[in-house]
Amino acid sequence: MSLLADRPDPAAEIAVPLPDPAHRLRRTRRTDALRSFVRETRIHPRQLVAPLFVFPGRGLREPVGSMPGVERVTPDEAEKDVRSLAALGVGGVILFGLPAEKDAIGTGGWVADGIVQETLRRLRDADPDLVLIADTCLCEYTDHGHCGALLKDGRVDNDATLELLARTAVTQAEAGADIVAPSAMMDGQVGAIRHGLAAAGLHDAAILAYAAKTASAFYGPFRDAAGSAPSFGDRRGYQMDPANGREAMREMANDLAEGADMLLVKPAMPSLDILAAARASFDVPIGAYQVSGEYAAIEAAARNGWLDRRRALTESATSILRAGAGFVITYAAADLAAWAREAW
Repeated sequence: MSLLADRPDPAAEIAVPLPDPAHRLRRTRRTDALRSFVRETRIHPRQLVAPLFVFPGRGLREPVGSMPGVERVTPDEAEKDVRSLAALGVGGVILFGLPAEKDAIGTGGWVADGIVQETLRRLRDADPDLVLIADTCLCEYTDHGHCGALLKDGRVDNDATLELLARTAVTQAEAGADIVAPSAMMDGQVGAIRHGLAAAGLHDAAILAYAAKTASAFYGPFRDAAGSAPSFGDRRGYQMDPANGREAMREMANDLAEGADMLLVKPAMPSLDILAAARASFDVPIGAYQVSGEYAAIEAAARNGWLDRRRALTESATSILRAGAGFVITYAAADLAAWAREAW
């Protein structure tokens, strides 16, 4: 008898059932170290932008009731905040102004000694490396709360507003803004601003276009903070319908054609599909604004014990970055930066 006859079948020795593929996914989720090791999306402080609300005066802070932890500040206090944010590694700040006086055409937005212009000069001296962004709109400066000059019938005068926005952007860039961010949603605003900056010799100023800004229900706390709620009507005639994703893509394409350097999607979490589509379509820096209502909703739920604040804020910012944002404007910038540094 052959000696081979007594040996086991070689095929039987290796016929081991393969494990369920689903089990393989669990192996990298088992411990915090493993989860961190394979994490695809990480928050870096330089990706965060903190909004600042500034008003005239000195040494003053006013809490915003609808946004826990957020305050209106005077320029000297804004300088202190900027130093703290810079120490955390936060990438930039965006300024919103609350003028002492308002009028029908928002003069406080473009005067050389306006509240945002004054603050920009101070902050430029305080930290020359921090990215300074100026919101370029008139709603905070008009006595009616709309984003531009009005026609006799109460509608916003798009064409007359373009010149005012260009003036505003020029004085902001002259005061030290690295980036001007038109948010009025006027047709042609980016082109008018680019022309105005060029005419003033401000060729290095970048434009961050609020290209996909919807008439969202999530802006309420911001209007409380900035005192910019319309005194009549609403902004649905010039801001985007939240239902229109394809229109958002056209808005972004138009703004890039007019000379925008970067795009912004606002609000962030309700627009993650638009953000992802923009990232796939446009090869420019793209950011998203986690707006006041998004932030306030998380804060309110956390204060009631319904959410873990740190986890909810971190998850929301991570989802915005995962969808394609290169940077996030958020009222939680300081906390997110501190937590990100802890995780390093």
